[in-house]
Amino acid sequence: MTNVTFPRLLLAATLTAAGLLTSGCAGYRESRGYILDEQLASAVQVGTDNKTSVEKTLGRPTFTGQFNDNEWYYVSRNTSTLAFRDPKVTEQTVLRVRFDAAGNVTSVDRTGKDQIASIDPYGRTTPTLGRRKSFFEEFFGNIGTVGGVGAPGAGQGQ
Repeated sequence: MTNVTFPRLLLAATLTAAGLLTSGCAGYRESRGYILDEQLASAVQVGTDNKTSVEKTLGRPTFTGQFNDNEWYYVSRNTSTLAFRDPKVTEQTVLRVRFDAAGNVTSVDRTGKDQIASIDPYGRTTPTLGRRKSFFEEFFGNIGTVGGVGAPGAGQGQ
């Protein structure tokens, strides 16, 4: 009788261990940024709305243009991740509202996931122009230069 229960016990323990191991690989979804309401976004009209009315309708933007304060961006992004992998973008919406100098809406543009750019860094180090120095040249290169005569920060001649 003990020979029949041992394989069942072993099978139950194996299934339990496999279930615990695969539960760590569960995926999850995440939403970041502005939650875009289609009705509110379509309510913003070119020529009739201004910065104040857009802020009352859509709220404060996710960010404004870096070189031009008359561009407002509302960014929404949904991602999914499996276990320890990098998150993958499943959906993204960027709503850009442009204003003229008087603060009136001149255009409302919408882009999606197709505008995402994948950037791969060049190797593990950043290439620089100029001479490459060895470790010892970098480490011992400043000996005698700090506080020397004629160097910035040096005392008056002694």
